Amino acid sequence: MREILGRRRRLRFRRKERTARLDAAVAFAVEWNWPVLPGAGLRATTRTATGAACSCPDPDCVVPGAHPYDPGLLAATTDERMIRWWWTRRPDAPVVLATGGGAPCAVSLPAVAGARALAALDATGMRLGPVVATPTRWSILVAPYGLEQLGELLYAKDSVPSSLRFHGEGGYLLLPPSVAGTGPVRWERAPLAGSARPWLPDVEAVVDALVEASTSTPGGGSRLAY
Repeated sequence: MREILGRRRRLRFRRKERTARLDAAVAFAVEWNWPVLPGAGLRATTRTATGAACSCPDPDCVVPGAHPYDPGLLAATTDERMIRWWWTRRPDAPVVLATGGGAPCAVSLPAVAGARALAALDATGMRLGPVVATPTRWSILVAPYGLEQLGELLYAKDSVPSSLRFHGEGGYLLLPPSVAGTGPVRWERAPLAGSARPWLPDVEAVVDALVEASTSTPGGGSRLAY
């Protein structure tokens, strides 16, 4: 009896998880106008030496479950009917945001450096928007920017922390409550409840603050080392 009850609880939990992903994808697209699509996801019964295996055909996929596959990134949409069709057929699929254009972009760091970065930015009184976290990387969402704008920004800097990655036009980012090969995706800083559309800082302000944080530690060290 105990085994049956445990199985029922697990089934209820999985149904709740699946519904949460569909609900989140619809909310991102319809309420916030963020184009999304289902990610590759993980194979439920297959694992590799480093963890869960990606459902894509590449046996050596370096970002298992954490990338677009079928459909491709260009299929990202805000159409509720399409989104419901996708997740009705693939309820376990992660939610992928197509960054750039009119959608949010992001600046990401390794998780340890990300925690230090947020503490440093908070100390300056800087206003941040949502922050997405996985066990390996944290991503600070920023207002949309173009590749030319990013190039000019980076060119003007003497140096930029090598731990930074930029998710801009033509890029993508997993959103909560997805699960990838590295683990669950969650909000480290969640959007304000009831937000019509989350506020996002400019990429210039975030990069300026991160560069300052990386060079201002006494003794020449970096808060963003990892």
